Amino acid sequence: MTVHPLFDPRDFRIPEGVSHVCAAGETAFLRRHDEAYGRYVRDKSSGARGRAAQEAQVERAREQVAALWGVPAGDIGWVGCVAEGVSLVLESIDWRPGDNICAMATEYPSLVAPFLARRDAPYQLRFADPASAAGVAARVDDRTRVILVSYVSYLNGERFDLGPLRQAADAVGALLIVDFTQASGYLPIDAEVADFAFSASYKWMLGMTGVATACWNRRRQPDWAPATAGWYSLANDNTRFDAGITLRGDALRFTRGNPAHASLYVLSSALDYLARFEADAVQAHVQALTTDLLGRLAGLGIEPSTPADPARHGASVCVARADARALHEALDREQVLTWNGRGRLRISFHGYNGTADVDRVEAGLAKALAEVMA
Repeated sequence: MTVHPLFDPRDFRIPEGVSHVCAAGETAFLRRHDEAYGRYVRDKSSGARGRAAQEAQVERAREQVAALWGVPAGDIGWVGCVAEGVSLVLESIDWRPGDNICAMATEYPSLVAPFLARRDAPYQLRFADPASAAGVAARVDDRTRVILVSYVSYLNGERFDLGPLRQAADAVGALLIVDFTQASGYLPIDAEVADFAFSASYKWMLGMTGVATACWNRRRQPDWAPATAGWYSLANDNTRFDAGITLRGDALRFTRGNPAHASLYVLSSALDYLARFEADAVQAHVQALTTDLLGRLAGLGIEPSTPADPARHGASVCVARADARALHEALDREQVLTWNGRGRLRISFHGYNGTADVDRVEAGLAKALAEVMA
């Protein structure tokens, strides 16, 4: 069955003749963002009136992400990147010697690097290997303070069941921190499962770099406060601080200085576009393409590292092999844009892709393999 693009590819800046199948790295830019960026430029140039317009855009984007993630708008704040948000949570915890953090050995650096970088840390990182939600849950004990997980793995596209991790966290009073970067924009998201959740904006959410979503589940963690603050995270405009400070009562306490307003104009534009499509429809579309490609890889004798069951993967198909870079470069010569690094080839779909893109991936891989065997 031929699958046609769900999104109109003409809405995106995809060069003529190119198959853009690298959404897990960078998605193509929407043409409608030109207007959004131009509006930011005009507001930026309009003094106090323009600042009010920028702040209105901050609130609009919060409402949009909240609707996408199924949480109150007050739970949504902004950071520059996922690692910044994770660091703010890390710094807020009153650590005791012997505490531990549990994660998969293959977890993305944005989640684990903030914890690993701390000198003289009183805690230990416990890694589950091989990577699985059950493996992480098995590492949890009564000294576990944090469980870290990406809903979908950047490394092989595997999707994890967050339920067992939520149960493991609740059993010992630990925080569950979830990165939705490789899922938000094509999978239905239930951020209520997490104590804190984060996502970059420049992948399936169709935004750009500069701003990431930070979700504070105030129902689960009503007393949370960051250990550091800035002018934007304060609740008032006091000019004297001899009586201390009061933080905002919502997740904008994550945002210590001006949020990246230009990036938020673009993100809001992107979320308006995504709102035209049901999340279930986007998921069904991209997974029709992943399952098609997985079947074709078998015909080429290529073993993927991505689980075949669509209930266990996202929108990416990954191939871990020694010649992954050569395959990536061969596809690039055929104008098929994929992603490489960490010893694997990654092919990722979004709504602007269709069967024609899968055809080109298959043909490009067949040609590349023939060249290698020659």
